[in-house]
Amino acid sequence: MAHIPLDETLPGMRSLLAYRPAIAPAMTSLMEVLMRSDAGLSKGERELIGAMVSSLNDCFICHQIHGEIAQCFFDNNRQLIQQVKESYMDAPITARLKAILAIAASVQESGKAVSSAQVEAARNEGVSDMEIHDTVLIAAMFCMFNRYIDGLGVVSKDTPESFRERASMIAQMGYDHK
Repeated sequence: MAHIPLDETLPGMRSLLAYRPAIAPAMTSLMEVLMRSDAGLSKGERELIGAMVSSLNDCFICHQIHGEIAQCFFDNNRQLIQQVKESYMDAPITARLKAILAIAASVQESGKAVSSAQVEAARNEGVSDMEIHDTVLIAAMFCMFNRYIDGLGVVSKDTPESFRERASMIAQMGYDHK
């Protein structure tokens, strides 16, 4: 049960946005701009960053839903997404994506944990400055959202099937759909 009265019929973040509707447009817009962009990072990479950071933060709701969304962009490869969440350095992904996720993992630890060596390694793998920027901002945003959800004790009544269904809708229509 959440620490404050929330509409338990709304999943995850939606219950918090309904509780405080004045902040919903800004938060939804931020998600839409950062997670649905086709500039630089792919939508799948963006979702994978969110899923991995949420997993590192032990935010069940976020790592489940964003892992499911990421799968929509990675040929529904549930095993790959799980491998990334467990140990991205051992997952069968490109060196480029490992460099991106290393930066995201450092942001999850502390913004100051991102090193010049990590940024240079990412650049050496062809990661652009805009992609580095977006990686840091996405990871930071997910840290905030994870703490928002877990700090208010939001629980999920979702099932694996409902996570998949919602993820498919978000992957197709975005975060701003009603």
